[in-house]
Amino acid sequence: MGVHNLGVLPPTPLLRPYLVLVSQATGVTEPAEQRLPRRKGRPRDASADERILAAAAELILQRGYDNMTVDEVAAMARAGKATVYRRWSGKEDLAFAALEQLYSAEFPVPDTGSIVGDLRVAITQTLEFVGTEQGRAYLRMTIAESLRDKRLGGLYAAAYQAQQQGSRAMFDRAIARGELRADIRIDFAVSWLTSVLVLRTTIDEPQPALDEVDDMIDFLMRGISA
Repeated sequence: MGVHNLGVLPPTPLLRPYLVLVSQATGVTEPAEQRLPRRKGRPRDASADERILAAAAELILQRGYDNMTVDEVAAMARAGKATVYRRWSGKEDLAFAALEQLYSAEFPVPDTGSIVGDLRVAITQTLEFVGTEQGRAYLRMTIAESLRDKRLGGLYAAAYQAQQQGSRAMFDRAIARGELRADIRIDFAVSWLTSVLVLRTTIDEPQPALDEVDDMIDFLMRGISA
């Protein structure tokens, strides 16, 4: 279970295999200007799309939407500016496409055979991610951009709701095993950790440490155990 579960949608692995940052890419380049005219019907370079979207996502994470420019995206992606505009009409559409891909990943829900084991995997992975600079940048970006742009907020909401279904399965299994009461509020159980992380990001307080995982599990289990 990646940090998608329990409500935190990750931009990088550790936990983001689906979007490779340009700084970690293979270095495939595209000339800034095409010296020869393209033949009609020539296939579009899919690798350029991936580099451009990765560059846009990385810059949004680092600086936010307002401070990201198409010129910088093109330079970081090693693509011509015209290449970017052939694919996306402008900065807003490019940002939307980059974040749509970023939020599209799905991660397996842990199934260790016990709810305590599942929670330990889920919470540990989440805290490992939000403890990184990229994790902190991701949380700040998601909060700011979801409030700034309803389309981007809708992307995050849809991704969160889809992943919530997977997280619910973890608690449903525990209920079936008799570990949890049948009347627990699964929605609260799934979202409480996200609430802590978002609040601490908003007021700029440190996130829970890895040595607090057992305390967090104990806190939750006191409210939902059978």
